[in-house]
Amino acid sequence: MSGRAIGTVLVANRGEIACRVIRTLRRLGLRSVAVYHFVDRDAPHVRMADDARELQGAVPAGAYLDAAQIIAAAHAAGADAIHPGYGFLSENAEFARAVEDAGLVFVGPSAQTIELMGDKIASRAFAEAQGVPVAPSALDTGDAAAFVAAAEAIGFPLLIKASAGGGGKGMKIVAVREELEGAISAARSEALRYFGDERVYAEKLVSQPRHIEVQVLGDGAGKVVHLHERECSIQRRHQKVVEEAPAPNLAADLREAICTAAVNLAAAARYRNAGTIEFILGGDGAFYFLEMNTRLQVEHPVTEEITGLDLVEWQLKIAAGEPLTLEQERLGVQGHAIEVRICAEQPEFDFRPATGVCGVLDWPEAARIESGIAEGQQVTAAFDPLLAKLVVHAETRAAAGDKLAAALRETTLLGIANNIDYLHRIAVHPAFSAGELDTGFLARHAGELVPEPGAPPVAAICAALAGDPAFRTMIARVPDLHAAIGGWSN
Repeated sequence: MSGRAIGTVLVANRGEIACRVIRTLRRLGLRSVAVYHFVDRDAPHVRMADDARELQGAVPAGAYLDAAQIIAAAHAAGADAIHPGYGFLSENAEFARAVEDAGLVFVGPSAQTIELMGDKIASRAFAEAQGVPVAPSALDTGDAAAFVAAAEAIGFPLLIKASAGGGGKGMKIVAVREELEGAISAARSEALRYFGDERVYAEKLVSQPRHIEVQVLGDGAGKVVHLHERECSIQRRHQKVVEEAPAPNLAADLREAICTAAVNLAAAARYRNAGTIEFILGGDGAFYFLEMNTRLQVEHPVTEEITGLDLVEWQLKIAAGEPLTLEQERLGVQGHAIEVRICAEQPEFDFRPATGVCGVLDWPEAARIESGIAEGQQVTAAFDPLLAKLVVHAETRAAAGDKLAAALRETTLLGIANNIDYLHRIAVHPAFSAGELDTGFLARHAGELVPEPGAPPVAAICAALAGDPAFRTMIARVPDLHAAIGGWSN
């Protein structure tokens, strides 16, 4: 690590995570630089930053993936460091290396670590070598018949997964032998399309799986601490919807074993900066290494709420070469936190992405809001549908659940179809309140959670009309009532 002082940070991202990073930079007295595509020129993260640089690109998302242009913007703005947020270039080893080669500080792990942990086959082998449990699996070595035979030996049902995959892409569930070859072919094709890497492997499908992940911080010299675990089991199509910390209904010895495994793995990798190690926990109590995310997670606020730490601040400290002064025995858990992801989507129409203009926006006071939208902002199909995250914290899980339900009831977001009502139904569901969680939760309770398609509510119709220029013009032409009836007054 360079030990270089950081005074100005370019945030190579957009939306709520860019706003989140900029808030910490402002609190620390550091100068912030935003980047934006033309469609985001009036976005909150652009207005919040001390400086903003436009990125050119025919496709909006492509602009945020243009490493050379982002590095050039950092130099032009006098930045010392680049914070990648999550998504886009955050887990791109070539970008991390290019940032360092350009004389800038990359706020994240080394390129070598990103490469190791970004390859699921290599990272599983590394985890296994450190004594971290991995699920029974079979690797595709190029011999199709041997791979099929090895996969069969695992037993059904099983998973075919892409080595370079993530977010459920390149993943296929195989229930019976007759589906195996087709699933392998489909997974390879999808992996090549999304990641440019067709390597796949087969893995045991864990029954009643829970998704448990551990937040770690490392100094790059072998010291690592964990900031406890998060429960991320409520997922739809392998995408997280609700996250909480700590995980409910988890025995103390199992919690300790999972967190210890995470620390040992990160320490062996000489991990630097913030990262998350994810595990699958079966109904039988056995847990297995899933993957490591070498970046800040979307759900990091729940960890901040139960520890009182600012993870972005610690990312910056570590990136600047400061020692990791946190001691494990002092990192206790304070209460319970829950986060939900508010997205522009239509649950009643198979979660179809939604677009529109944010007409009315009113957040509850008793919640932490991580938002990247504002009234009057256009939401397009160019980016991920995540609009904001609503986070609550209370002394107990039951109290946090009640607080979550109340906060969702008090949230108003009009003009864009969204999943707020769907999230509220989850929050008040008896199974959620009881902590009866696994990755099949949403599918199992879909009949009670997904609203039936119907006419849009009156409020939504009014919001849509209010955002329509023609309607506004028509309203402006309506004569004033008092002028129309003369000088009469009440």
